[in-house]
Amino acid sequence: MDRFDEYLTFDDVTLVPQYNNVPSRLDPSLDTWLTRNHKISIPLVAANMDTVIGDQLADLLLKNGGIPLFHRFTSLEVQQGWVDKYQDKCFISCGLNDVDRTVSLLERGAKGVVIDIAHGHSDSMCRFIRHLKKQCPDKEIIAGNVCTPMGYQDLVTAGADAVKVGVGCGAACTTRIKTGFGVPQFSAIRKCSELARKLRVPIIADGGIVFEKDMVLALAAGASTVMMGSIFAKTLESAATKFTVTDPLTNKVETMVKYRGQASKDFQLDFYGSMKKGTVEEGISFNAKCTGSAQDVVDNFCGALRSALTYGGSKDIKELQRKAEFVKVTSNFIKESHPRPY
Repeated sequence: MDRFDEYLTFDDVTLVPQYNNVPSRLDPSLDTWLTRNHKISIPLVAANMDTVIGDQLADLLLKNGGIPLFHRFTSLEVQQGWVDKYQDKCFISCGLNDVDRTVSLLERGAKGVVIDIAHGHSDSMCRFIRHLKKQCPDKEIIAGNVCTPMGYQDLVTAGADAVKVGVGCGAACTTRIKTGFGVPQFSAIRKCSELARKLRVPIIADGGIVFEKDMVLALAAGASTVMMGSIFAKTLESAATKFTVTDPLTNKVETMVKYRGQASKDFQLDFYGSMKKGTVEEGISFNAKCTGSAQDVVDNFCGALRSALTYGGSKDIKELQRKAEFVKVTSNFIKESHPRPY
């Protein structure tokens, strides 16, 4: 018989509180490494998607000590504009067929690049990383996505300075439903982090973040940063299309946003003009209520992390990872954990 390893999601685990010697929740540092050579002041990264990152959100992230990772689904002129405006404070993104365009943007002043494909553990990805490192040895390369230690190791060996971990766990992603492939996100991070501690190349946990506790669990499991798509897309500063609707019963006007996966039919028809023959969409688009300012998102998540660090008896994220003690829980734990105002 086959032996099945146990893989867990964020809702399957919790952290055990540790002895705390941190005097105040304001004391812990949230500094962390985005790549092996670049440190940021908050562990939050907005997804490099067309309905998430734009100038307004980029400005807000920089103000808070973060850094923007711009998407690749636009014209060269728009990308050049981002690089000219932000220079060494921004990353651009590329696919595997954009080498000349990518080199030109890096030479123009971008800090680095996100090589952005759905299944990043591939020969073509590794060859692309090696080629780009040879062309631009001083630029940072973030590569992904993978969900296995072997995938992580191969991208690092090829020259990646950070690796995005997460396959099929995004809010607009249907990869697992369509293909049957993917690894539960908590375990994907946890298993890759065992290698990350030795190779010292940061993990970006990409996808699966619903509540603040998911961010904490991802970081405690070994990620250096978490990438969030829908959470940032639903803010006023996102690049998502905004529109208003009126509730016919209350006449209350609500601001809505349109969020979509880059593998959704909506995006592919819009950007490419058609679905590629023989392929199927692996994402959806949906409308959601605007939650308000992205500053509130940053404040809520960073505030929750500071509190979590005191429960973990930790002065920073690295100490949280060293002291992390996880236990498996049942679905009843989730019910018990939520408020019950009834």
